[in-house]
Amino acid sequence: MKLNIVIPCYNEKRYILGVINKILKVKLGKIKKEIILVDDGSVDGTKNLIQKYLKNKIYKIIFHRHNRGKGAAIRSAIPFINGDIVLIQDADYEYNPADYKKLINPIISQKALVVYGSRTLRKKRYLTNGFISFTRIFFNHCLTIISNILNNQRLTDAHTCYKVFKKSVFLKLNLSEDDFAFCPEVTTKISKMKIKILEVPISYKGRNKQEGKKINMFDGLRALYVLIKYRFSKIK
Repeated sequence: MKLNIVIPCYNEKRYILGVINKILKVKLGKIKKEIILVDDGSVDGTKNLIQKYLKNKIYKIIFHRHNRGKGAAIRSAIPFINGDIVLIQDADYEYNPADYKKLINPIISQKALVVYGSRTLRKKRYLTNGFISFTRIFFNHCLTIISNILNNQRLTDAHTCYKVFKKSVFLKLNLSEDDFAFCPEVTTKISKMKIKILEVPISYKGRNKQEGKKINMFDGLRALYVLIKYRFSKIK
């Protein structure tokens, strides 16, 4: 089997080389890993690092001329997906590729079609599990509750980065959102396909704005709008 790892990347010169090296070191037995890296118009030197050090290490590298957003970067990777499983990976150190095995195993064993890596599942305390502020905890928790109500799911972390799909499911999503609203769009569309999302616990180490965190309060409001938009419209 083959795992396609899709990495949207924007201004991550401090982390991108380390993230790729971590992924390359992950052992998945007979599962072949292929990385699709999409630089989303970086202006901090990330593009130069990718061209200099990663050209011969990665299956496919795509460069956007201008910053278009996480969802747009993921869409750009779709024509090059040729594996059995698709996994979304951020280009920083918040999420640990060492969790790949537990994320893909339910799909390999045919126990699930979609798996989310939850930062909160089986965890008693948010702040001891990598979340750096009560504000982020509050909005993440509220959006997850609303998502569950609208989409008839029982998720603990709807807006996690680690989303893993059987390829046939992922290619049916017909993605449209350009920004971080990729997350609520995906969850809602999967739910409208009557597919239950399986969660597995993952490790997490959050970062702040000074360390490169890009999502903000506006993105939370956008997420709410997009949840409602796809839940109650006939958009496919």
